[in-house]
Amino acid sequence: MPVVLTEVAELKLRTFIQASNKENGPSDDRGIRISVNDGGCSGYSYGLDIATEPKEGDILQQQGKLRVYIDSSSASLLEGVVIDYVDSLIESGFKFSNPNASSSCGCGQSFSAGDCTPAAQPCT
Repeated sequence: MPVVLTEVAELKLRTFIQASNKENGPSDDRGIRISVNDGGCSGYSYGLDIATEPKEGDILQQQGKLRVYIDSSSASLLEGVVIDYVDSLIESGFKFSNPNASSSCGCGQSFSAGDCTPAAQPCT
């Protein structure tokens, strides 16, 4: 399985999907889309968006009651990633644990992966 969501992350993402359904009307294809983009302070950054339908080439993965669309060009960099949701006094948000990352930046939203990482950009 390329990506694993913890129970807390799945619940939080389903909450976002339900809110999107209330705003935009229900959709059987609505889910989340996970991707990796060039950029970030370490070279790659994670993309996590609500998707109303899959894009061409997306890999569909069902996690509990949640549809997960994985960008096919990002799949090798996302293999084995665990996504959790943390909510504490100091920080809250989605945390990615990526076994493919050779390093990551302090913000936890950017990583490098060996020799294939693009040039880094400063965090904003």
